[in-house]
Amino acid sequence: MILSGNEIEARMGKDIIIEPFDSGRINPNSYNLSLHKDLLVYDQHVLDMKKENTASPLSIPEEGLVLETGKLYLGRTMEYTETQGLVPMLEGRSSIGRLGLFVHITAGFGDVGFKGFWTLEMFCVQPIRIYAGVQICQIFYHSIEGRYQTYSSGKYQNNKGVQPSLLFKDFL
Repeated sequence: MILSGNEIEARMGKDIIIEPFDSGRINPNSYNLSLHKDLLVYDQHVLDMKKENTASPLSIPEEGLVLETGKLYLGRTMEYTETQGLVPMLEGRSSIGRLGLFVHITAGFGDVGFKGFWTLEMFCVQPIRIYAGVQICQIFYHSIEGRYQTYSSGKYQNNKGVQPSLLFKDFL
């Protein structure tokens, strides 16, 4: 079952935390999250799953930043979220997708108990100018049935900024 927008708002501050929260961003069954100004871009053209891939920071200036095709940009939400007893999911907004910007290519499925900022994997089909603060994606919530374990991975829990892949740690 997916929570309605009204139910998301009713649970705010209880089993759902979104900071900062603005009731004007509630949709019929989701909540819009916005893009932070900080981005990361990998330094290498060829990435290696078994190694820590270095990345350089970028900042979106006030006049916007043009994203190039064929390049992966990692961003993050401005909003910090926490979820207890629900499964958070993240999807790009259709208005953004219709401009050819894929906001959350994979891993839209969150874990029950996740706390932190969402890292966004952004890729465009043609050059596009983006702006910090734009409502870029939406979070929605599924109920969970049965016994579950709360997410407690040290990889991404309680993150503070844009998170590059930490997959290499699985090989250690």
